[in-house]
Amino acid sequence: MINIALPKGRLGEKVYSLLSDAGYKCSGCDGESRKLVFRDEDAGVSYFWVKPSDVPVYVERGAADVGVAGKDILEEYTPEVYEIADLGLGRCRMCVAAKKDWYDDTSRPLRVATKFVNVAGKYYGMLGRDIEVIKLNGSIELAPILGMSDVIVDIVETGTTLKENDLKIFSEIFPVSARLIVNKASYKFRNTQISNLANKLSDEVKNDKTRNL
Repeated sequence: MINIALPKGRLGEKVYSLLSDAGYKCSGCDGESRKLVFRDEDAGVSYFWVKPSDVPVYVERGAADVGVAGKDILEEYTPEVYEIADLGLGRCRMCVAAKKDWYDDTSRPLRVATKFVNVAGKYYGMLGRDIEVIKLNGSIELAPILGMSDVIVDIVETGTTLKENDLKIFSEIFPVSARLIVNKASYKFRNTQISNLANKLSDEVKNDKTRNL
């Protein structure tokens, strides 16, 4: 039985649909049940849905053998897991954005609003830039508009929200997409099963893209 942690929301539903097509369907998992764990002995799989940011925790601690998490979450929390496949789903970018007329006053620490505190710290640490982090959990774009921060570090998908609020991207930190992650012990002792699942999932992702062309 392979234990799989899926992120709640559209990404997890998409991944489950692909896994189901690949032969890992689990009865009741795609319904309205309030059950927390779904098992299918015939398919040899067990699923549970968790908050996206919690997926790496379940995988790292061995409650799940594999899981799907965004690169943004993996870079923020740096869990001790193997990242074995880029599924190419949920593509976006981690960026630095600010008001269009912003310039960097290097005579003082840069005020950075973000929910990705560690990502921002590592990025500006590499640049040797002193920063003051302002931790926010939502509506990050408001911070520079209201003068609370100089820049934001956040995920950008289409850039529409930035444009509508007279903000623009000043730099891209890294691309973001869904990654298949594996518990280190599971990868060692259940390598064949996990590799088969990873290959089938990757094939379904490719087939899905081909169908949508």
